[in-house]
Amino acid sequence: MSDDIKKQMWEAMASHPNVMVSLKHQDDPAIPMRAQLDKDADSEFWFYTSKGNRLEDGGQAEVQFVSNGHDLFASIRGTLKKETREEIIDKYWNKSVSAWYDEGRDDPNLLMLRFSLSDAEIWEADPGVKGVYKLLTGKTIDPDEMGKHDKVSL
Repeated sequence: MSDDIKKQMWEAMASHPNVMVSLKHQDDPAIPMRAQLDKDADSEFWFYTSKGNRLEDGGQAEVQFVSNGHDLFASIRGTLKKETREEIIDKYWNKSVSAWYDEGRDDPNLLMLRFSLSDAEIWEADPGVKGVYKLLTGKTIDPDEMGKHDKVSL
């Protein structure tokens, strides 16, 4: 099941890459970010942000993801670091990103962060007919009847 549920997570994130990001060593709440995904890089993704953002210093981090249909949830752990490779910064640059920076790609406040993934816990909410029946009738539900759940390495 691990490969199956990982594939579902990546597909869901590709169509809706908005996540919440927090640093483990900070007491601050998570903040919304848009992940820059690469179909060939399944162990990392990136975020454009600005210098001074509370994520700037990086460190152990956690990303929370909920699919657009609210049928897949993931908590992804890893390490957030400044991305300094110009080819990566340029690779994901687009008009949507440019809209956030007064001076475009040359904005001195531009900062890109790389999230190197370590592991994730993924839940797929798919109760099936039996689970829906139990939900509607108030009968006791076995957690296995609500969908898949797995802890995976990334």
